[in-house]
Amino acid sequence: MKQLVLPALLAALLAACSSTGGPEQTGAKVEDRAGSGSGVATVTAPPLSGSGIAALTDPNNILSKRSVFFDFDSFVIKAEAKPLVEAHARFLVQNPQMRILIQGNTDERGSREYNLALGQKRADAVKQALQLLGAKEGQIESVSLGEEKPRCTESTEACFAQNRRSDILYSGEF
Repeated sequence: MKQLVLPALLAALLAACSSTGGPEQTGAKVEDRAGSGSGVATVTAPPLSGSGIAALTDPNNILSKRSVFFDFDSFVIKAEAKPLVEAHARFLVQNPQMRILIQGNTDERGSREYNLALGQKRADAVKQALQLLGAKEGQIESVSLGEEKPRCTESTEACFAQNRRSDILYSGEF
């Protein structure tokens, strides 16, 4: 009897905790660290033009952009990257069968161990943001590549900036 009651209770509990819409539908509140006010801002993002799979490769669609860039020695998502993260989160919510891999990258400065840890923090920061915006944990995997996959190999600040990123790869791309 316990074998039948326990799964039923668990299912009822999970159903009670589930939500009916993503953050863009519910007006989810997000902390605003930019300055004054109540410290809470409502996240509202414009609807995507073409939310199908083709949008992932359309150069006119924000979903074709797959890199979130970071400041030196930081894993905080910049304000200019938030619309990109929001668009990918909406796409994942609308397409629950899709899976992504987030690859955290660093520039060549720092030890191998430090860069692997920082790359993981960057990938996890993007993963957490996507989850807060409604994507399911099972859709997202995060991994650190450290300094092993540079986009640019020159030792200049402009080049370093290109390498401080998290790349979003969809199923079939990894």
